Amino acid sequence: MRKRFCLLAFVVACMVALVGCGGLPAQEPAQNATQGSAQEPAKEPAKEPVAAQSPAPLRVEGAQLVNNEGEAVQLKGISTHGLSWFPQYVNPELFGELARDWGANTVRLAMYTAEGGGYCTDGNKEQLRQLVLDGVGYATDAKLYAIVDWHILSDNNPLEHADEAQDFFANVSAALADHTNVLYEICNEPNGSTTWADVKAYAERIIPVIRANDPDAVILVGTPEWSQRVDQAAADPLADKNVMYTLHFYAATHKDDLRNRMREAHASGLPVFVSEFGICDASGNGNIDEESAAAWVAAMDELGVSYVMWNLSNKDESSSAIAAGCSKVSGFADDDLSFAGRWLRATLLGDASRLHKVEKPPVRTSGSFSYTLTKKTSWPADSKTCTQYDLAIKNEGEACDSWQIEVPFDEPIELVDGWNGKYEVRGNTLVVSNESYNGSVATGGTVSDIGFQVKS
Repeated sequence: MRKRFCLLAFVVACMVALVGCGGLPAQEPAQNATQGSAQEPAKEPAKEPVAAQSPAPLRVEGAQLVNNEGEAVQLKGISTHGLSWFPQYVNPELFGELARDWGANTVRLAMYTAEGGGYCTDGNKEQLRQLVLDGVGYATDAKLYAIVDWHILSDNNPLEHADEAQDFFANVSAALADHTNVLYEICNEPNGSTTWADVKAYAERIIPVIRANDPDAVILVGTPEWSQRVDQAAADPLADKNVMYTLHFYAATHKDDLRNRMREAHASGLPVFVSEFGICDASGNGNIDEESAAAWVAAMDELGVSYVMWNLSNKDESSSAIAAGCSKVSGFADDDLSFAGRWLRATLLGDASRLHKVEKPPVRTSGSFSYTLTKKTSWPADSKTCTQYDLAIKNEGEACDSWQIEVPFDEPIELVDGWNGKYEVRGNTLVVSNESYNGSVATGGTVSDIGFQVKS
């Protein structure tokens, strides 16, 4: 049975009146903890949901996550990348920094199941479980909530590894039964042909395993189509208390349609939790859309929906919070962070002035296309400098089946490598054209994940 810390809950309740939400992003709605039906009317939310101040017990009422006093709580923070690939960011110094310097109250521990190093493929199960437990311990010490994420992706359907999931959650929930700050995300992004019926059948296997050790835990359940179909969950919710349903978005790809789906699900009484989002496109890379990101934050804040940004790593992509060339694992200055990292920290702190140091790449034109060229990293090579760039293009003209743009440089260049495009050097200019698979671009459409390395 989960321990209830009355004195801590009393302190949290007292802090509510003093702190307020401070403009911090909101969290997702949760399922009815007392009646167990997401179709019942949502409880009237508190006028100003507050960010939780300590890892005190949480529960779900109607479409809202609340504390022991029934006051609305919004969780906000960041997700690790795959624990097998970036374990170095699970450390006590960084988790303390997230709470102290970023204004986060939540960290998500993303453990892939099927990819290389995954728990159900060739990963070391014992080491991965221990890393999850260590991460929860560091989060607890930092007064952060921790989301234990069974990160299905290429395995598509959570039923594929349901036996392993049962074993994992039985083991981990037993070890963490006395923790009041743990949420369990039992399937990251069901996709492909996976149906809500599949997800529901899986959840009905896994939830009792967790409940046997932790009857009151808040459990997050993914939805089909990469956790976008909260409407399907709203039409047929699970008959269990303290359950929330995940919605994932990437701001440059997902806009009004998905935001409206979130609003409609919330209005129906479904507790929604945005356990993963990015401010770039759905690939996790490419263009950043600040306007769409701001619209998402405003909508989540209005509804009291919690959110967790992807991802805490230095992987060379737009969604990573840490700059690609940064080898630090804690103690991050602004210059050590990517634009996404600076955006998140500024958003959580309510301090937009932190973003003024970030120089966004200018928008250039070539024919009927506009494009942005982002310098990622550079290094010395044969008495010259080799530089890697990301390229993203947008069709400003009519729909086309092929494209070509010219990228000028200040001096002659030598092509070292390139991907997702065909490349030709003409003096100081690099001519980039489409591959067979990315040539069709609608009016207003974009192509990203293009990149190259040049010497100069």
